[in-house]
Amino acid sequence: MMVNCCGLLTDRKEPVPLKSIEVQLEVKDHVATVVSTLNYENKEDKPLEAVFVFPLPGDAAVCHFSAQIGQTHIVAEVKEKQQALEEYDDALSSGQQAFLLEESDQSPDIFSLSVGSLPPGESASIRLEYVTELAVQADDGLRFCLPAVLNPRYQPRGSEGPSVQVTSVPASLVPYSLSFSARVSSPRPISKVESNCSLEPLQYLNADQTQATVKLAAGHKFDRDVELLIYYKDAHQPTAVVEAGQASAKPGSLMGDPVVMVSLYPEFPQDVMSSLASCGEFVFLMDRSGSMDCPMNNSTTQETRISSARDTLLLLLKSLPMGCYFNIYSFGSQFEHIFPTSVEYSEKTMEEALKKVENMEANLGGTEILLPLKHIYSQPCIPKQPRQLFIFTDGQVGNTKEVTDLVKMNVATHRCFSFGIGEGASSALINGMAKEGGGHAQFITGTDRMQPKVMQSLRFALQPAVEDISVSWDLPKGVSSTILSPPITAMFQGQRSLIYAQLTGQTSEATDGSVTVKYSLAGHPSQNQLHFNLKPAEDTGLTVHRLAARTVIRSLESEQRTHSGQQDEEVKKKKVVELSVQSGVSSSFTAFIAVNKDDGKAVQGPLVRRNIPTPFYGKKCCYARKKRSKAVGCSAPVTMVGACFALQSISPVVTHEAASPPPRKDPLLQLVSLQKASGCWLLDAHLAAALGKASEEVEKAKPASVNGEVWASVLALIWLHGFKMDAKEEWELLTLKAASWIKAQNAPCVSECVEAGNTLLGCSVKKEDLGL
Repeated sequence: MMVNCCGLLTDRKEPVPLKSIEVQLEVKDHVATVVSTLNYENKEDKPLEAVFVFPLPGDAAVCHFSAQIGQTHIVAEVKEKQQALEEYDDALSSGQQAFLLEESDQSPDIFSLSVGSLPPGESASIRLEYVTELAVQADDGLRFCLPAVLNPRYQPRGSEGPSVQVTSVPASLVPYSLSFSARVSSPRPISKVESNCSLEPLQYLNADQTQATVKLAAGHKFDRDVELLIYYKDAHQPTAVVEAGQASAKPGSLMGDPVVMVSLYPEFPQDVMSSLASCGEFVFLMDRSGSMDCPMNNSTTQETRISSARDTLLLLLKSLPMGCYFNIYSFGSQFEHIFPTSVEYSEKTMEEALKKVENMEANLGGTEILLPLKHIYSQPCIPKQPRQLFIFTDGQVGNTKEVTDLVKMNVATHRCFSFGIGEGASSALINGMAKEGGGHAQFITGTDRMQPKVMQSLRFALQPAVEDISVSWDLPKGVSSTILSPPITAMFQGQRSLIYAQLTGQTSEATDGSVTVKYSLAGHPSQNQLHFNLKPAEDTGLTVHRLAARTVIRSLESEQRTHSGQQDEEVKKKKVVELSVQSGVSSSFTAFIAVNKDDGKAVQGPLVRRNIPTPFYGKKCCYARKKRSKAVGCSAPVTMVGACFALQSISPVVTHEAASPPPRKDPLLQLVSLQKASGCWLLDAHLAAALGKASEEVEKAKPASVNGEVWASVLALIWLHGFKMDAKEEWELLTLKAASWIKAQNAPCVSECVEAGNTLLGCSVKKEDLGL
């Protein structure tokens, strides 16, 4: 039978019933509400079932799903997942239209939307709504990400549960359009909104600039996730928002009682923050799967993810303190480590590690992160050296929940800092590992450089750990609080800590309450207190309740997976289903189901299934290749249409010795690569070349009474401060180490050195600015 090939086609020449996606974002302070409308039209001559597997933020609370068919509007209900699936199948088999939205069992950032029984010539409009908190970035921006890219997720052999089927095409072939607009409001003025995509200019809606709108420029190419960075003036003030309960819900229940959302931004004393730790076990876990060979972004330079990761490891290794321990693991279908166990940081061990790092390629096959993690956690901790784990991955794994559960089980022995590299990195994986591991997550997308973000996290790791965190409430008589959030396990300077609490009981008049967070920092007891009014906010609807419900649901799901005992599992599952149905927020055990019971006419004929394709990133990326190299540089032999997450046919890895890397072109990295583990530089021809001078010039300008290493180190510091201030975040830690080394030499004439160095290099840097 001929297919009527009008309208949009997949590369199998099948028509695509999804025509367009419209997304409206509303941001209030640091909470986002997202409404997506998906417009379908069946231009074929037979009834269709359209299935669309797509990404959402991993911490989104999906709270509304409805369909508009002609004049009929149907709002979906949340039901236990198996019941919802049966109702959907029953509706289709009896010729009724039905709509199903369900979360993947493997990863909470993947959803499947099924539009069933769409008759020939008919249109349907699907509305999907979710709420989410925006993450605070190192530069105080708030990050919103609309995931548009769904890369194939590698499903390790033997992992639990079925894999998710996804149809993917290169971004340039996506056959539907995307429009995106945002409205931002805040108590404080909005200073700017940035994006990795082309935006129309920011439009302020009022004189004090506390409200604004912004739109995505037409012609979005689907080659990247849509990322917005929102900056407020006087960014992070502690706040508490009280939201009234739902009038129709039972008093005493989460939805029936008021809920408060508290945002705290701890400020630590400067003297404590400047004393960076000189101990710790630093374990770096680097993804070397085939997809790490993708370019970092769409620029012409074509720097790959793995080459950027190598440069980052150089900066990390040079910035570690003397006296600490370290090791580097890398993984694909198998894993490798540079040392059998973590070793003490010294010139010898640093150089040995750097030689191996220079030869690292993206040639280890699939993305099996679970095995190296298990191996790392099986290693005994080193006394008085707190373990800090840094994980670099493009986040394309299918067993997200297994990985985050493992990190959670080992939270008492380490802190986990995670980095999502490139477009389409799983937010559920990257945020989940950092959250469960008491660390911090960073995403490196678009034209971001990896190095400054990673060095920011190293600074967090070197700061004294906050311990003994407790939360207490002071509320009026007759009002009590139940904390809904999991306990706070980590606090970092300037980073937000969120607390949700249910407020039960009545008070005769609107009064104030307060919340106090107490903790110990470097042995000193400290606290942050916030006073707030118990009068509910007018304009939040049920946003805070839904976010609180999502928080409780995620905690219960995690406990259900990690606690043994079938009876306990069933109790937890029942609680999740009850809360999910009561709050209207989806979970892994529930789904949204809508059946059109209004139309008496049954849809005639067998349904034809159409899989809506999702974009994956990068034509030149390894998983777009159809031929594989002998050294497995590819996640699996996969042609992207109809690609499945279960990419299991991995051949044994053949590792080839890489040729010597070419000399570093980046002058900053060239200079950094010459620094010794102790923090000093040697006076030699390599240093002179890195400074752009002849050896004789450098030797001649040296003050007579100063030794070569002190002179070389002062010159390196002057060059960095004089020419590379724009990259200060990248080199700041290693220059602190250099300054400490110079001071420890008790060298005479340091001022004379600085003066001579400024003259030689044509700079005017002050001695104090160098930390000397």
